[in-house]
Amino acid sequence: MLRIPKSKPTRPIFLYPINAIRLFQSDDSAIRCGYVFPNRSWTVPHACNRLNSDFRMTHHVSNPILMPKPSFAVVRSVLVGCFALAVLAVEVGIAAERVRISVDSSIDGSSQPSYLVLPDNHGDDTTKRPLLVSLHSWSGDLEQRNRPLEELANQRGWIVLCPNFRGRNDHPEACGSELAQQDVLDAVEWIRAHHRVDERRIFLTGNSGGGHMTLLLAGRYPDVWTAASAWVGISDLASWHALHADGNYGAMLRKSCGGRPGDSDEVDRQYRERSPLTHLAAAAALPLDIAAGIHDGHAGSVPIRHSLDAFNVVARAAGAKLITEAEIEQLSQPGGRLERKRASDRVDDPAVGRAIHLRRHTPVARVTIFEGGHEGIATAAIDWFDRHAGKAD
Repeated sequence: MLRIPKSKPTRPIFLYPINAIRLFQSDDSAIRCGYVFPNRSWTVPHACNRLNSDFRMTHHVSNPILMPKPSFAVVRSVLVGCFALAVLAVEVGIAAERVRISVDSSIDGSSQPSYLVLPDNHGDDTTKRPLLVSLHSWSGDLEQRNRPLEELANQRGWIVLCPNFRGRNDHPEACGSELAQQDVLDAVEWIRAHHRVDERRIFLTGNSGGGHMTLLLAGRYPDVWTAASAWVGISDLASWHALHADGNYGAMLRKSCGGRPGDSDEVDRQYRERSPLTHLAAAAALPLDIAAGIHDGHAGSVPIRHSLDAFNVVARAAGAKLITEAEIEQLSQPGGRLERKRASDRVDDPAVGRAIHLRRHTPVARVTIFEGGHEGIATAAIDWFDRHAGKAD
C-alpha cells in the first residue's frame, strides 16, 4: 500500500517499499531508495509506467499534486513483478538534465565519476555549446552542487561538468595530485568526444578547495581553458597547514601530503607541487579571475592573502604592477581597509553586488576583495566568462 508522508512540496510525496527503486533526490543530490512521484489515483505499476512515458506531461497535466518544478525524470523502468519495478532516473530542473558518467583515468585506469548538467534541447540541434567545469570544495565530492551557477549556465545553454577528482582532500590521490588533475582533463576530453562542445569556450571555476584546484589547473594547463574564475582558493598549502595544523584541515593536509611540512624532502615536494603558487606564472596569458571575501580568514578558513599572493605571481609574470605587502597587511587585519585606494579599487560591479575593497588587473587577469566571507558569487563568475566568451574567436 502507498503511504503519503507529510513533507514540503519539493520533497518526495509517495513512498514505495521496493528496494529496487533508485532515484536521484534533489536535496544534496543523494541517491535514495524507494521514492517516486506517481499520481495518487493510479495503481502502483501503472503510475510508474505512465511517469516513465512522459514525466513532464505527467507533472504538468496529469498529476494533481502541486510542485514548483519537476525533480526527477524516469528514463527506464522494468516491471519485475506484480507490484515491483526497477527504475532508473535522472534529476532534472526546469530545463536541464543531470546525468552521471564514468571516465577511465588515463593514468591508473580507474573509473572516475562526474556529473553532467545538460541544457534543454541539447540533443535536438547541432549547436556547439560552451563547457563550464565546476569544481567541488575541499571537503566535498561530486555530489556537492552549485545550483545558482548551474542555473545561470543553463540559461545560456552551456554544458556543466562536475568532476569528482578523487573526492575529499584527505588522501594522497586527492588534494591536487597528478591523478586528480588528470581526472579533470580526462573528463573534459570525454565530453569533447561525446557531446557538441565549443572547444574555444571551455571555462573553469570553483570555490574554496575548488578555488585551489582552479588555480592549480590554471597554472598547470593554461592552454586548456578559455577563462577561469577562482573563489576563496588556497594557493600555498604549507602556509595553510601552519594556520590549521591543530585542526581538521591540517590533518587532511598531512594525510594528503604524507606528513607535516619539514618532515622530509618528499613531503615538502608534495606541498610545493600541489600549491598553485608554484605554477601560476605559466598562467600570465590566461584570463584568470581571483576573488575573496574580506572577512575570510577571520570568519572563514582561507585568509585573503592566498588570493592576493596568487594574483601577484601572475602579475609579476605579466609585467604588471603588484599588490604591495603593506596593502596585503592592511586588508588582512580584522575589518581591514586600504589606507590609500587606487583608481581601480573604486569600482561598482553589479555582477558582484557587494562593496569592493580592492580590485587590481593585469592585461588579462584580475583580483577582487569584496565585502563578504568564505564564499563564491555565481553571477560574478558567469559574468567573467560572458566577457571572454566572444574573445575566443
